[in-house]
Amino acid sequence: MSSVQTTTLAPPISAQAVSSRRQRTGPGAVSRWFGRAIPWILPAAILAAWQVAVSYKWIPPILLPAPSRVLNSALDMFAEGLLLTDFFTSLKIVLHGFAWGAVLGLGLGAYAGLSRTVERVLGPTLDSIRQVPPLALIPFVILWAGVGDLAKLIVISKAVFFPIFLNTLQGIRSIQREHIEVGRVLRLSRWQLVRHIYLPGALPSILVGIRYGAGLSWALVVAAELISGHAGLGYLIQRSQDLLFTDQMFVAIIIIASFGLLLDRSLKALERHLLRWKPGFIN
Repeated sequence: MSSVQTTTLAPPISAQAVSSRRQRTGPGAVSRWFGRAIPWILPAAILAAWQVAVSYKWIPPILLPAPSRVLNSALDMFAEGLLLTDFFTSLKIVLHGFAWGAVLGLGLGAYAGLSRTVERVLGPTLDSIRQVPPLALIPFVILWAGVGDLAKLIVISKAVFFPIFLNTLQGIRSIQREHIEVGRVLRLSRWQLVRHIYLPGALPSILVGIRYGAGLSWALVVAAELISGHAGLGYLIQRSQDLLFTDQMFVAIIIIASFGLLLDRSLKALERHLLRWKPGFIN
């Protein structure tokens, strides 16, 4: 009996598969991985310098605790629930204050952008109030609203209002006159002009104001809680300073920085999504 050997031929590899494999393993892949690693170089260097300073005792541990001690404190605070309680207390105030400031800023900014008369009426008064630092208002606001959440809401709303108001006003005023004339030639109503011409034209500037105002609101709630507060991340920092719990202080600072970065990146992604229609938009 004769045995017949059968050989199975492998399917041909397409040029696209070869190109994809080269992209994953070639010089381009190394360049992409290096590009992704660049943002982490500086944090890694700071962490290494921190560990070296602690190991060689260049700075007393009471002033600069070891990274491992900060990590253990963070785990203990998460387990006890205190850190989450303070975080959500601050976040609630930020959301409420930002919402009030953003709504007023968008509304009055759009109204002033569409009407020169409104801008002349509101301009001098708002410009004068804008020159007053938000933290300078805290003692005055405390006299009127007490040391509760209302005082922080007023301070945060004031800080958020002006970037959004000014960017909305500037965005509307920067729309090209030709676009408005085209809308009038097409006999668009006032609302249609706002919806199809004014809003899309002013949207990039409005988003810049929202992004800047969100960062201000998160920073100011911590500052306000440092001055007058009984809960929140700012109060946690103040309490840690009084008790010399520097490890807990570092935990709070890292949480503030991390959430601030997450907030900024989220708004940047939203900006990229909403402006994907805009020709020449630069990420």
